[in-house]
Amino acid sequence: MNLSLRKYIPNRKDPSFTLVELLVVVSIIGLLAGLGFPAINGAMKAGKKAEVAAMAESIKTAVNAFYAEYSSYPTNVQTFKTDKDFLTMMCTTNGTGANIRGIIFLEVPPKFTNSDGIVSPQGFDKKRGRLPFYVAIDSSNAGFVVPKNASGTSVTNTNVPSSVAVWADDPNVSGKAVGTFK
Repeated sequence: MNLSLRKYIPNRKDPSFTLVELLVVVSIIGLLAGLGFPAINGAMKAGKKAEVAAMAESIKTAVNAFYAEYSSYPTNVQTFKTDKDFLTMMCTTNGTGANIRGIIFLEVPPKFTNSDGIVSPQGFDKKRGRLPFYVAIDSSNAGFVVPKNASGTSVTNTNVPSSVAVWADDPNVSGKAVGTFK
């Protein structure tokens, strides 16, 4: 009989969370989220860099395959951008320009192209937009290339011991690049 009378006691409160307890839980969740966002942002930037480095390696492989097929590089220019003419030459089957056999040397995902040619993906550089890739070729058979940016400054600390180097400017570090320098 005692148990049945308890539910009729008017001042009894239901067991629930107080406002203070709810505020503490919400503030802890907010604090944890605030600590996690910079780490997520850093991981996203690293992912974009890895994506750009992989595309640079694909372009380098395509240029070397072009050389293996034709015994010459796609152009005589030592350093050039991956513009729409380069894109057409490396990705076409119509046999125009230096690619007279119409061999597809490079398959480029749509996120790496626009009307300017092969470019970095959306979001790689939020200030300057989509950046072109640059290609340096050792056309003089020196055994190395010296990758330079548009202003003529070297983007690496040393010469690159390769016949081809491909890179895009690093949006986070001025004067540095993301690419194939091995």
